[in-house]
Amino acid sequence: MDDLRAKIEEAFEDRAKLEDGEYTRAVEEAIAKLDRGELRVAESFGGSWTTHAWVKQAILLYFAIRKMETLEVGPFEFHDKIPLKKNLAAAGVRVVPPGVVRYGAFVERGAIVMPGYVNIGARVGAGTMVDTWATVGSCAQIGRDVHLSGGVGIGGVLEPPAASPVIIEDGAFVGSRVVVVEGVHVGAEAVLGAGVVLTSSTAILDVSGPTVVEHRGSVPPRSVVIPGMRTKKFPAGEYGVPCALIIGQRTVSTDRKLSLNQALRDFAVAV
Repeated sequence: MDDLRAKIEEAFEDRAKLEDGEYTRAVEEAIAKLDRGELRVAESFGGSWTTHAWVKQAILLYFAIRKMETLEVGPFEFHDKIPLKKNLAAAGVRVVPPGVVRYGAFVERGAIVMPGYVNIGARVGAGTMVDTWATVGSCAQIGRDVHLSGGVGIGGVLEPPAASPVIIEDGAFVGSRVVVVEGVHVGAEAVLGAGVVLTSSTAILDVSGPTVVEHRGSVPPRSVVIPGMRTKKFPAGEYGVPCALIIGQRTVSTDRKLSLNQALRDFAVAV
């Protein structure tokens, strides 16, 4: 793996090396390992996430070495550089037409992709549902037993290579039309109510206690989050600026499914 990484990093610094078959084979091998789940863009060590910049470099180089081609899948025709993921039955993955999983993404056994989209470099955990018209952007890391509801937009983060991807940890529930981009990290078993928008600069305000606690770029585990507004002064006057409100926590004493239902009843979160 060290040799593979060295070749990727060398080719990324000097694209002329891609004229050498040894380097193009290294790029192709890295993407094949991503596709099989043997590599991943980011992973957790002791609760702390590490981004592997060289793996994202391999993805960017893969775009450089691939040629446009026409792909025919039944009545559908695509014209693109990246092939579609294959051998879904053997992998134990359900993809409902016209859902698309790109080659170089890894989807664990038991996950379901409705007519949504999973981009190269992304990882989707076992038991996770990517619901209708939900998108999982390049390099996003989606945990196990996550529900991405209809129309959810999980942003891709490819450049710069060292930038953290969007991370949705195990057991999270992401409500309809939620948008999570720019490397935001959603903790395990969090609940994002419908319409929440999270960017790296979005104020995430915990209003469940006597004083507000502000977060940016991350949602603590088990938090129940809804869209909010707060007033901000501008030269032309005061206006409401979107934010996100943490209004409570999922119940510890119940299992995930019951806990989610209880959160919705307790806090009237729309999903």
